[in-house]
Amino acid sequence: MRKPFRSTSGGLNAPQPHPRRRFLKAASASLVLMVSTGARAAQTSIMAVRVWPAKDYTRVTLESQDGLSFTHQMVRNPDRLVVDLEGVELNEVLQTLPTKITVQDPYIQLIRAGRNRPGVVRLVIELKADIVPQIFTLKPVGDYGHRLVLDLYPVEPPDPLMSLLEKLTPEEAASGSVALKPAEQPARVKVERKPEPEPPQAAPRREEPPVEQARSPKDNERNVTRLITIAIDPGHGGEDPGAIGASGTLEKHVTLSVGHRVKAKLDAQPNMRAMLTRDADYFVPLQQRVSKARRVQADLFVSIHADAFITPSARGSSVFILSERGASSTAARLLAQHENAADRIGGINLDTKDSHLARTLLDLSQTAALNDSLKVGQAVLGELGGINKLHKGAVEQASFAVLKAPDIPSILVETAFISNPEEEARLNDEVYQDRMAEAIVRGIRRYFAKNPPMAKSKLASLD
Repeated sequence: MRKPFRSTSGGLNAPQPHPRRRFLKAASASLVLMVSTGARAAQTSIMAVRVWPAKDYTRVTLESQDGLSFTHQMVRNPDRLVVDLEGVELNEVLQTLPTKITVQDPYIQLIRAGRNRPGVVRLVIELKADIVPQIFTLKPVGDYGHRLVLDLYPVEPPDPLMSLLEKLTPEEAASGSVALKPAEQPARVKVERKPEPEPPQAAPRREEPPVEQARSPKDNERNVTRLITIAIDPGHGGEDPGAIGASGTLEKHVTLSVGHRVKAKLDAQPNMRAMLTRDADYFVPLQQRVSKARRVQADLFVSIHADAFITPSARGSSVFILSERGASSTAARLLAQHENAADRIGGINLDTKDSHLARTLLDLSQTAALNDSLKVGQAVLGELGGINKLHKGAVEQASFAVLKAPDIPSILVETAFISNPEEEARLNDEVYQDRMAEAIVRGIRRYFAKNPPMAKSKLASLD
């Protein structure tokens, strides 16, 4: 029987494909759809980009919902860092990267982002200086998703000791000490003491010629007057905002502002010089903060923070020192845990080894630093009580990682509770910040007036 005629133009008379061919065609279309959908699903969106320029290094952070796969290479003449992001779509967030670079950035000239090939976005970072990149990923923590971190370190890192010496006179820089005029001697605290009554029927005292007492070498060292170096450590910074107040105040901004004020007031003292572990909004790992203080052979380490608690009613200033035997209270232990989490939030490259780590974590009990920490902590706490309510009437203790310098008296000052709305407002007040800084400096001066620093050992390590 003859087959009916089917028109090739379509319609009811259009020729129909073989049933098996129809099945293969449908399966092929489904496969193409699945591949296409899968390709689109593999595309990752960048949710945020941040750039943190600083003298120490510049950090670029890319945040996404999913983990990022990448490759990178250095290209010379001109110097560029090229980073290829695989499975990433070029969205508006990435396109804002060029606007994040300022002329003040010491290491980045500009950044541009573009689609290099299907499924790959290329970042090209044009450099101002010879850098050593550290590129690593961070898993979600706190309010952050997955992060890709590009840390651009200079080949020749800035030396905190040289930065400090640049601010000294040639004589001070050469000797590491300074001879003070009588009018420049540190202020001493007057302690009013009532005269002790003479014992009843005391025999008359026999006048004897004065005898010159022999002085031991340690006594001579104790009376050495020299330049005092103090490391001021503004807590948090960069990727790590610290605690956040109800009105949105970031702890890292408060600590930096107070830290600058403390430094300025210490530098105004004729026998003191201060250095900041960070002088801008960037992240510094906890152990690097300690290492910087040891590098300049600091006589004292003061870490500045703004406390937070789960209830807004908590208030007051506090001073903490290190404890290796457990915290002095549950609140102190929880605070130390929060502060020690800064490295996870700020983001450190776990593939790098800190050459100072072993020395920094030496047993503090082997030195007199803990005893001196308590003394300076009491002096500062007494001054803070003059401008704010004290959360506790005594110096507290907990295992703060940033206080573990084995050879430097170290304290951590909680200026006030940023989680308390009233104290948050005060922490934003420049006048209050200045009074807080003045109180810290008065406490430091009281401590050194009663405890003049020993002569620095000529064998002291500069790390």
